[in-house]
Amino acid sequence: MLNMWQGPRFSAAVFLIFLALSGCGGGEAVLETGVSGSLSEVLSVRLNYRYEADVPAPSIENNAAAPAVPSASVQFHFDQNRPFEVLHRTLVSPDGTRIAAVYSRTVDTELEYRLDMYSSEGVLLNKMTADSMAVHFPETIQWAPDSRSIAFVAMLRTESPQAPAATAPTPPKAAADEPTAENQPDAEISPSPTIVPTPEAPTGVLTFRTEQIYISDADGGGLKPITQNEGLIYFYYVWSPDGAMLAALAATAREWEFLNARAAAEGERFVPFGRPRVVEKTGRERRLDDGLTNVPPVWSVDSSKVAAAYDKQIRIYDAIGDNPTQGAILLQNELLISSKAYETAQQADTNAQPEEPPANANLGQQITVLPDPATLVSFNPIVMLYWPEEGLLYFQTAFVKRMKNEADDVTSFQRWHRLVLTPQAMTPAT
Repeated sequence: MLNMWQGPRFSAAVFLIFLALSGCGGGEAVLETGVSGSLSEVLSVRLNYRYEADVPAPSIENNAAAPAVPSASVQFHFDQNRPFEVLHRTLVSPDGTRIAAVYSRTVDTELEYRLDMYSSEGVLLNKMTADSMAVHFPETIQWAPDSRSIAFVAMLRTESPQAPAATAPTPPKAAADEPTAENQPDAEISPSPTIVPTPEAPTGVLTFRTEQIYISDADGGGLKPITQNEGLIYFYYVWSPDGAMLAALAATAREWEFLNARAAAEGERFVPFGRPRVVEKTGRERRLDDGLTNVPPVWSVDSSKVAAAYDKQIRIYDAIGDNPTQGAILLQNELLISSKAYETAQQADTNAQPEEPPANANLGQQITVLPDPATLVSFNPIVMLYWPEEGLLYFQTAFVKRMKNEADDVTSFQRWHRLVLTPQAMTPAT
């Protein structure tokens, strides 16, 4: 199984900064009526929300997940023609016409990979990565929704011994007494098989000492870096639904090593934190926030906005426009109140008689004092976002602990909530 986050890095302290931003409601009690219309035309700072606690878990489609078993046609090509290379996984384009192959040579450094592009029939079309490049974080490689581009992270390859030529094995020499075409004149002579030239790896590709995002076209050509920030490590990215941009997370190399060392000291697996940003296919990049998060950002369905989570806060950013805005939704109080209601309901269900109806955590309760967070085991940070519809943004809270020994991992109190988003009502001019 591939481990995305292993590997050495550098060191420095990181601090989370949570800024209270203007322009968002503070929960159900302060909602305005809102107006009808598409949210794509509404600035993030002009959004209203309604918080709904403990809703049924949404049905999440993971179209980007690669199958556990590589493509049979590509695996056959490796078995027959590439004896010194190991195929690790394949990623089929959304339209089914192309297959990206993630592989390594037997002499390559561990956790450094290469990429090639195949047709759906298993024909090698192009070697995608230069020999000087090492693909990192292979589980994050993603096809664009329109199948026109594929994105991956790579950096300068660690020097390794020269790999043997990736040619097919030579068959053993025929025995002297074995019948051959030369000593049997009447033997039928088969025509020589057509030799298909192996594509050459690209050269002259700009490569960096830290992980950058690269894209290539559907045939595996046109390779270029769309980020060029030496010293930053880009470790997560997701395509916008229209295939024009990526929402990414990146951290400095020093921050990466500091967090990695801290996790090791606490006996935990390293989970990286980064700052969200929008990166266009042209290479134009805009950092969305100074706050660090380990929650993957998500796109709105119309590609106009990006949402990111920070502990118990969600921020929504405009991804397009000349004057982009952002809005912060502070959920500390709402989560405190709903966590208290959730645990009260759980206790009531435990004590209820069989004929009694189950308690509902969403039933309104009169609250005069905010609950003490230390007394609520279900009061936990946001760990996942999901934005399936224009006006519905789901988020999950949970207690998560990832230990070096996976058998010691802890995930508890997984609860789904959602925000119903609407435009703010316009105030008439006076």
